[in-house]
Amino acid sequence: MIADFTSEGTRGPVTLSGLKGRKVVIYFYPKDNTPGCTNEAADFRDLHDEFVAADTTVLGVSRDSLRSHHNFRAKLELPFDLIADVDESLCTAFDVIKMKNMYGKQVRGIERSTFLLDRTGAVAQVWRGVKVAGHAQQVLDAARAL
Repeated sequence: MIADFTSEGTRGPVTLSGLKGRKVVIYFYPKDNTPGCTNEAADFRDLHDEFVAADTTVLGVSRDSLRSHHNFRAKLELPFDLIADVDESLCTAFDVIKMKNMYGKQVRGIERSTFLLDRTGAVAQVWRGVKVAGHAQQVLDAARAL
């Protein structure tokens, strides 16, 4: 079970307990406006109506600022909330901060990961080290099967 949290999102505060009774997808991504993250967000956007039909809320999370998220959300016309985890509290709770190689240097960064929570808030499925292509569809299929 994931501990309840309240975090600042692009449409106001998001509280996990406020989503009980719905399935929830929380996807963690490294950075707004980068190629892979843009593609991933667009894939979740393009399937959003199907997530809604499956009674599933989608939330994207990165360490970017709320201002960056507002711009990213507007640019891609995302119909779901993006959470600004600037203090890394959610990243820490979900254990998605990893050491990564970037241009030959070790850096702390978000491992692209997705968590599907059932209607009680329990973790039903986890994807780590996500490859973007086809991922949103896999998550949708899993949400429908819950």
